[in-house]
Amino acid sequence: MTIHMKTVEEVKSLLADGKRLLLAGDEALLRDLPKGEWIGGTIPYFIGDEGGVQTKDAIFVEVLTDEVTEISIKSYPAAELAKIPADAPDNGFSIIVLPAFSEAHLSYAQEAPEYPGLFMKPIIGWITGFDLADLGKVSAKTFDGRTGEAFEDRAVLLHAALPEGRQASIGIVNLFEPGEGPVLTFAETGFGATTCKIDGEERNLAEWLTENEIDTRLPLVADVFGSKINTSIQNVDPEAGKVDFYAPVFEGTEYRVARPVADYVGDFVEAVPEGAAGTAFSCNCILNYLYSELEGKKVGSFTGPMTFGEVAYQLLNQTMVYLEIRDAG
Repeated sequence: MTIHMKTVEEVKSLLADGKRLLLAGDEALLRDLPKGEWIGGTIPYFIGDEGGVQTKDAIFVEVLTDEVTEISIKSYPAAELAKIPADAPDNGFSIIVLPAFSEAHLSYAQEAPEYPGLFMKPIIGWITGFDLADLGKVSAKTFDGRTGEAFEDRAVLLHAALPEGRQASIGIVNLFEPGEGPVLTFAETGFGATTCKIDGEERNLAEWLTENEIDTRLPLVADVFGSKINTSIQNVDPEAGKVDFYAPVFEGTEYRVARPVADYVGDFVEAVPEGAAGTAFSCNCILNYLYSELEGKKVGSFTGPMTFGEVAYQLLNQTMVYLEIRDAG
């Protein structure tokens, strides 16, 4: 069995052996690593080999498959994120890490669906974060292992090429379905809203959520070209009349508050497609970890960081994303 949670010394040994690594862990641990073929991001929450765990003493490690023929590692400020699809290999995949609440995070979340060619090449990854107890005290970081640099304002990508006959594909597991409540539409795209139309009637959203005792652990769910896309609620301020989100709501898109999920772990295991356990990379959402009390629990056979947002081409919330490599055709 692959052991994913490792000490700094064990990670150093892997790098000395020439392994190419995808890493997640506490900032101090990642800063202690030598330069090498790796990218990483800060987070202390994981689904490890023994289940959900919060730790600053170990690094989550995914060793890049030997099938990858070539890699490049690049960092991008917000103004250059639209270059990512062009830089991605024609046959392969790209792993992206973005620092939470940075300009790069906000820009990618709102603008990525409009990047030329975004949906033509597999781009998967996560939003880096920190211990929620340190909110306001520290910032999320991304790491370029080749240079040893850490960033709080740049995306870092590992572009990986695959040989002819093999291809990468992205899957998502989203347990949330639109509920039976009213349709919500927004006049502007953004990470916050004051008013929106609720079944066509203009209302203050914070007031409506409070009056109707809406469970804000449930995301807003939209159907986007047949895929369910979640937008999670970060904060409701009735006095200011404002609602903040972990991902943007989009102008003109129809949303509904999600139905509750009674058994996250059981429903999750049932929802995973047969054969999808042999993944090259996966991550899940910190909100699923917290709201479903996943500490100490296994979630099927999946392991990975529990993140401040997930990327499957575009930014997602409260969703697990995974990468598979299989025969082409």
